[in-house]
Amino acid sequence: MFVFRLNIVKMDVQPPPIRTLDDFVLGSARFAVRDIRHLERWNNRIINNLLYYQSNYFVSFLTFLGIVGFFQPFHLFLGATVVTLIFMGFVWAAENQAPIRQLRRNHPSLALGAILGSSFLFLSLLGGVSVFLFGIAFPILLILIHASVRLRSLKNKLENKLESIGLKRTPMGLLLESLGQEQEAGS
Repeated sequence: MFVFRLNIVKMDVQPPPIRTLDDFVLGSARFAVRDIRHLERWNNRIINNLLYYQSNYFVSFLTFLGIVGFFQPFHLFLGATVVTLIFMGFVWAAENQAPIRQLRRNHPSLALGAILGSSFLFLSLLGGVSVFLFGIAFPILLILIHASVRLRSLKNKLENKLESIGLKRTPMGLLLESLGQEQEAGS
């Protein structure tokens, strides 16, 4: 007889507030393209913006999913299932295989590309490529572009420090940890 034990760690995950549209994309928002010669600083900007605007990104992503799901509900469910299973498989492999863990830590963009590329190939076999492109990949691309070019404010930096020292736990922080970016956050 096998006995399975679950060790449940109490985590107080707090979703941050939705930032105003003015702060997110309009009036007070400042945008600039980062110098690509400083990849570490650019990576820090992306991670910190992902943490700060995560509720806005989540709402934007759900909006795209809702529109695509309205027209193609079965393919959306299929695409979401495939991406979720591949992501979970990648996280499991990264925890149990040293080369994959190093890839995740040293090349996060390549790791995300591998997850999305694998999902694309699998969905192309199942016929759900359009849903994957417009319902999953396109919103992720828009989120990454916004996070890349949005300059950080003082409030953004303060919130990110609270996240990085562990005073606040957020869903995006947990997602970034699963992608191996936990130490980068808040820099």
